[in-house]
Amino acid sequence: MNFKKNDKKIISAWTMYDWANSVYPLVITSAIFPIFYESRDFIEKVVNGKTVKVITFFGAEFINTELYSYNISLSYLIVAFLSPLLSGIADYSGSKKKYMRFFCYLGAISCMSFYFFNINHIELSMLSVLLGSIGFSGSLVFYNAYLPEIATVDLHDKVSAKGFSRGYIGSSTLLILCLILIMVLKIPAEWAFVLTGIWWVGFSQITFRGLPSNIYNHKPTGNKLSKGFRELKKVWKQMSGNKPLKRYLASFFVYSMGVQTIMLMAVFSGTKEISWPEGEMETGLITSILVIQFIAVAGAYLMAYVSKKIGNIKTLGIVVFIWALICIVAYAFVYTPLHFYLIAAAIGFVMGGIQSLSRSTYSKLLPDTEDHASYFSFYDVLEKMGIVIGTFFFGFIEGMFSIRESVLMLIVFFIIGFVLLLRVPKTPALQGDK
Repeated sequence: MNFKKNDKKIISAWTMYDWANSVYPLVITSAIFPIFYESRDFIEKVVNGKTVKVITFFGAEFINTELYSYNISLSYLIVAFLSPLLSGIADYSGSKKKYMRFFCYLGAISCMSFYFFNINHIELSMLSVLLGSIGFSGSLVFYNAYLPEIATVDLHDKVSAKGFSRGYIGSSTLLILCLILIMVLKIPAEWAFVLTGIWWVGFSQITFRGLPSNIYNHKPTGNKLSKGFRELKKVWKQMSGNKPLKRYLASFFVYSMGVQTIMLMAVFSGTKEISWPEGEMETGLITSILVIQFIAVAGAYLMAYVSKKIGNIKTLGIVVFIWALICIVAYAFVYTPLHFYLIAAAIGFVMGGIQSLSRSTYSKLLPDTEDHASYFSFYDVLEKMGIVIGTFFFGFIEGMFSIRESVLMLIVFFIIGFVLLLRVPKTPALQGDK
C-alpha cells in the first residue's frame, strides 16, 4: 500500500461523501420530492372505503404511492444484480473509485432531471426516479468498501458514525436551504432537485480527490469481465466458510427490510394517516424529517459508544428491538401531528445507530483481504434485496388494505432479524470493553 491506515485526511475525505450524497435520500426520498409527488393532480378514487390517488402506468392502474414503491423496488433489484459483477471487476482491476464516480454522476444527473417530472408523462418521469435511485445505491457499494481499507478495526464504529453524522448534518443543511428558497423566496420546488444534484456532484469532488486509487497496486491483464467473475467466486467461497459473517448477514438481510422500508415510505404514512390542521401538513412533515436527521447524529455516536462497552451484536439487538416497538406504536397510536413528531424522534434515534453500526459490524467481520468491494457487494445486495422485498410488500399490503397495515407488517422483519442476531457467534472484534 502507498498510504497508512487511519490517516485523518483520507478518513475526512471519505466521510465527505456521506455529506455529499446524503442529500439524495433526504431531499428526494424523504422530504421534498414525496410531498411534491403527492401534490400532483392524480385522479382520486375510493378503494377499500378510502379515497386514494391513482395513476395509469403502461396501461395498468396503481395507487400513486404503490407505483412509487414498486419503482424503488425495481431500482434496487437492478443494483442487486449489477453490483456483485462490477465489484468483482473493481477488485481485480483496482478501480473502485472509477465505478463509485460513475454511479455518483448517474444519480446526480438523474436527480437534476426531476425538474421535468410530469405525471402526464409518468413513464418517462419514473425513469428519472429509477436511475437516480440506481446511481445513489450503486455508488455506496464502492464507497462502503473503502472503510476497512482506510481504518483499522478498532476505529470502524467511530469512523462509520462520523460518516453518517456528516451525512445527516450536510443533508439537513441543504434541506433548510431548499425550504428557504421554496417557502420564503417562492422559488418552484423543482429547483430543489437541481440544487441537490449540484450539491452531490460538487462535494463528492473532495472525496474523489482525497481517496487513493488502486490501493493494492493491481495490474489487470486479460478479460476484466471473466476475471471479475473469478474474483466474485473466490469471495463467495471464502464467505461460505465464515460462520459469524454468514449469520450476521442473514440477520442484517431481514432487519434491514424493515429499516430501509420505513426510511423510504415514512413520509407517505404522514401524508395519508395523520390528521393535520389545514395547511400545516407540508410544514409538519418537514419538521419531523429535520427532527429525525438531527437526533440521528446523536444516535450514531451513542451507539458507537455503547458498542464499545457491550459489543456490536448486543447493541444491534437492543436497537432492532426498539424498531419493533416503533412499528407497534405507529400502527396503534399515531394519529395526530404530536404523535408523528414523537415517533419521528424515536425513528431518528435508532436510525442513526443501526445504519452506522450495521456497516461497521460487517467490516469488522471481514477476513484479511484485498477484495473489499466484492465483500461489500454482498452486503449491498442483501440490503437492496431486503428493500425490494420490503417496499414491494409495503405497496402490496397498502393496495390490499391501507398504509397503516403496511407499517404493522414491518414488525415481522424486526422480530426475525432479532432472533437471527442471537445466533451470531461471538468474535473478539465484536466484543466490547471488558
